[in-house]
Amino acid sequence: MKDDPVSVVQEFLQVVRSGADPRQADRLMATTVIAHQVQAEDPATITRTPQEYAEHVEEMLAAYGPFRLEIDELFGSGDKVYARWTQNGVHIGNVNGLAPTGQPIIQVTSCMYRVTEGKIAEYWIQIDRWGLRAQLAA
Repeated sequence: MKDDPVSVVQEFLQVVRSGADPRQADRLMATTVIAHQVQAEDPATITRTPQEYAEHVEEMLAAYGPFRLEIDELFGSGDKVYARWTQNGVHIGNVNGLAPTGQPIIQVTSCMYRVTEGKIAEYWIQIDRWGLRAQLAA
C-alpha cells in the first residue's frame, strides 16, 4: 500500500467502507479517529476506533446487504483528501425502526479525510440523510 493520502483513502473506500473487508480498518485508520458528522439538523463530533468503524460497516451490511460503492470523485491536497461516492444496496434489515422493504436504496455521500502517517486520523462526512429517509418511507 502507498502511504500517500489519496491512495490511503482510495483503499479505505474500496476495502473497508465498501464492506469488502471491514476488518482492514485497523490497517488504514489511526488508533482513534475524530469523526465529524456534518448535518444541519444535529451536527456531532465523535471518536471511533478502527474496530468500531468496522462494526459500523457491518451494521450497514446487515441493513443494506452487500452494497456496491462507486467512487465518483477523489482528489487531495497535502494531508486532506476529498471523496464523493454513491452506494447502492437493498433495504434488507431494520433501519431507524423501519422494517425491511426489499427495495433498492441509493446513498450519496461526500467526505473530507485527513491522513497522517499513512492512516486516516480525522474526517468530515455528509450523507444525503433526507434522500435516504425518503427512500425508506416510500
